[in-house]
Amino acid sequence: MDKNIIIVEDDPFTQEFYKYLFSKTKYKSITMEDGDKLMDIIQNDNVGMIIMDINLKNTYLNGEKVDGVILSKKIKQSEKHSKIPILLVTAYQKNIGPNNYFEESLADDYIVKPILDYNDLLKKVNSLISEN
Repeated sequence: MDKNIIIVEDDPFTQEFYKYLFSKTKYKSITMEDGDKLMDIIQNDNVGMIIMDINLKNTYLNGEKVDGVILSKKIKQSEKHSKIPILLVTAYQKNIGPNNYFEESLADDYIVKPILDYNDLLKKVNSLISEN
């Protein structure tokens, strides 16, 4: 497997969880919270998919604070990057709140945290990468 999984997460504990989880799989993962770095990587590397937290507290793109919904939408609206699968990770159910963040983000799928079934997460990852 030569495609990277990019994980956009700002919580250090959760970053470590992803690093450990993906070290036990065939996938190479890169964890970050920097929006500019994310855009540089998808521009220049072979990206299999992106796992993106919705609530990013310290993430900026071009000097502006952004969350996972905004980053996901920006990637999906780019003709060059629109086919990169994005899995949103959120503490909210899909239809809770004033907006439907899942539809707004244009992401391919989502998973609610806390992630209790790691096999379910890996099934979603495998499915999204195989479709790509």
